[in-house]
Amino acid sequence: MAKILIPTPLRQYTGNQDTVEAGGATVGDALKSLTTQFPDLRKNLYNDEGKLRSFVNVYVNDEDIRYLSKEATPLGAADSISIVPSIAGGR
Repeated sequence: MAKILIPTPLRQYTGNQDTVEAGGATVGDALKSLTTQFPDLRKNLYNDEGKLRSFVNVYVNDEDIRYLSKEATPLGAADSISIVPSIAGGR
């Protein structure tokens, strides 16, 4: 199972857990497992068409999945997934 690191703003949807284990052969499978365990998290990660929201960045072992195989990126048992929401603001 892959370890998914949950950012602080989303922990309210995972029972305040900072790490959740999720099974799956790919990043998409693991995220589906995560949102099955925590359904309220889905609306924060996916749009109405079922695609990852543009401001949600996902990394596998510090590699951005946009430069790998996106949600089809394969996972190993020791892999970790980081969800990093973009933050806007400043001057």
